[in-house]
Amino acid sequence: MIGILSFVGFTALVAIIAYFATRSTDETTSDGYFLGGRSLTAGVIAGSVLLTNLSTEQIVGLNGSAYSEGILVMAWETLAALAIVVTALFLLPRYLKGGLTTVPQFLQTRFDRTTKSIVSGLFLSGYMVIFLPIVLYSGSLAISTMFDIPGMLGVSDTAALWICVWGIGIVGSIYAIFGGLKAVAVSDTINAIGLLIGGLMIPVFGLMAIGDGDILAGLTTLVDSNPEKFDSIGGPDASVPFSTIFTGMMLVQLFYWGTNQAIIQRALAAKNLKEGQKGLMLAAFIKILGPIIVVLPGIIAWHMFQGNLDNADQAYPALVNEVLPPVLVGFFAAVLFGAILSSLNSSVTLFGIDIYKHHFNPEASEIEVVKKGKTFGIFIAIASMFIAPLIANAPQGLFGYLQEVNGCYSIPILTIVVVGYLSKKIPAIAAKVALFSGVGLYLVYLGLKYFVVGEDALPHYLHVMAILFVMNIAIMWIIGRVKPRKEDFVLQHTKQVDISPWKYVLPVGIGICALVIFVYVYFAQ
Repeated sequence: MIGILSFVGFTALVAIIAYFATRSTDETTSDGYFLGGRSLTAGVIAGSVLLTNLSTEQIVGLNGSAYSEGILVMAWETLAALAIVVTALFLLPRYLKGGLTTVPQFLQTRFDRTTKSIVSGLFLSGYMVIFLPIVLYSGSLAISTMFDIPGMLGVSDTAALWICVWGIGIVGSIYAIFGGLKAVAVSDTINAIGLLIGGLMIPVFGLMAIGDGDILAGLTTLVDSNPEKFDSIGGPDASVPFSTIFTGMMLVQLFYWGTNQAIIQRALAAKNLKEGQKGLMLAAFIKILGPIIVVLPGIIAWHMFQGNLDNADQAYPALVNEVLPPVLVGFFAAVLFGAILSSLNSSVTLFGIDIYKHHFNPEASEIEVVKKGKTFGIFIAIASMFIAPLIANAPQGLFGYLQEVNGCYSIPILTIVVVGYLSKKIPAIAAKVALFSGVGLYLVYLGLKYFVVGEDALPHYLHVMAILFVMNIAIMWIIGRVKPRKEDFVLQHTKQVDISPWKYVLPVGIGICALVIFVYVYFAQ
C-alpha cells in the first residue's frame, strides 16, 4: 500500500507542475502544441531526449539482455553518444535552418510530397506496430512485477499484463495527447531527474545487498563471481557480435538519434541552434553513463537470482522489488510510468502535420490540425494497446525484437535523409525506389530467416542493414546519374530560429567520442 501511495503521489505532483508550467503556451497553433512554441533550452532538451530514450523498452529490455549476456550489450548505450554528436554537428543545423517540425517535412522539400507521405506512413506504422506496443508491454511488465498485480487482484500473469497495458495506455494517452509537447517535455525533465536518481539507486542498493552493505565489496564479488558477464567483446553467438559495431550498429544509432521523430522532435523545439547543440551534447555525455542504469542492474539480477527467472525481461523489476524499500518502489514505478508518457506524443505530430494537413484538408486551420492529430493519437494508442500483450511471445526477448524489426523502416529512411542532404541532383524517384527496395528486401530477409532457411544460414541482421544501406545509396546514385533533378537542391534558411552554432560544439564532441572509445576498450577482454 505504501508503494502504491508513493506512486500516485509522485505522478500527481509531476502532472500539477507540468500544468502550471504550460498554462501560458498557446497550444491552438502547430508550433505551440507540437513544438512547445520553439522555446526549449538545453537542460529541457537533454532531459526530454534522455527520458524518451530511457523509456521502459530500454531500461527493462536492455537489462533483460544484460541478464542473459552481460556487459557486451552496452554497445547500444555507449555508441549512442557517437551518433548524438554526429546529429548535433551535421543534422541539427540543417533541420533548424529549414525550420522543420517533423523530419518528413524535409523530404517534401528535398524530394516531393509523395516521398514525405511514404516516410510518415512508415513512421506511423512503426510506432503503432512496433515502438508503442513495446513501450506499453515493457512498462506493464515492470508495473505488474513491482506491485505484484497478479497476487493483488487474484488474476493470471497474462490477465494482469492486459490490465496494466490498458490502464497505462488510457491514462498515458490522455496526458500525452491532450497535453501537447511542452507538457510532456516539462514532465520529462522532472522524471528524467527521478529516473537518473532512481536508476542509480538500483545498482547501488543491489551492490550493497551483494556486499553486505559495502558497495565496493559487492562490485568485487559481482565481477569475481561472473567474469564472463564483463566482456564487452563477447563471442560469435552474441546478440551484438563485435564486427557489427562497425557495420549496422552505427547506422541504427544514427537513425534513432538523428532521424527518429520521437527523439529528434525535442531538439527541433530548441529556441536556437546553440541550445539544441548544448542539449544534445549533454545528453551524449550522460549516455556514456547509461550502462550503469540499463546494463549493470541486469548483471546484478543474474547474480542475485542465479539465472532462475522464467523471463529475462523480468530481471529489472524483480531486482527493484528485491532491493528497494516499498516507498521507493512506488516512486520508481512512477518515474517509469512518466517515461511511458513521453513516448506517446510524436505520432500525433506526424499525422496532424504530414498526413491530415497535406492529404485530407490542405485548407485546415491550425486548430483543426491539432484536433485531428489528437483524434489520430487516440486511434494509434488503442491499436497499440491491443498489440502490446502479444509481444510477450517474441522469441529473442524484448530488446532484440525491437532492434531487429525496426530495420524494416529505419535504414531506408536514414538512407534518403543522408543522401538528401549530401546531394543536390538526385531526384524524387530515386528516394521512392530506395524506400521500397529497402523495406521490401529487409522483409524478404526476415521471411527467409524465420520461415525458410533459419537464422544460422544468414548474416546477422545488423550486417544486413549495412548491406542494404550501401545498396540503396548505390541505387539512388545510379538513378541520379541517369535522370538528375532539373534544378540543384538548395536548403533555404527559414529564419525561424537563430542557427549560430555553439562555439565549443566541436571540441566537446571530440572529447565525448574519445571518452566513448576509452570506456568501450577498458571493458574489452
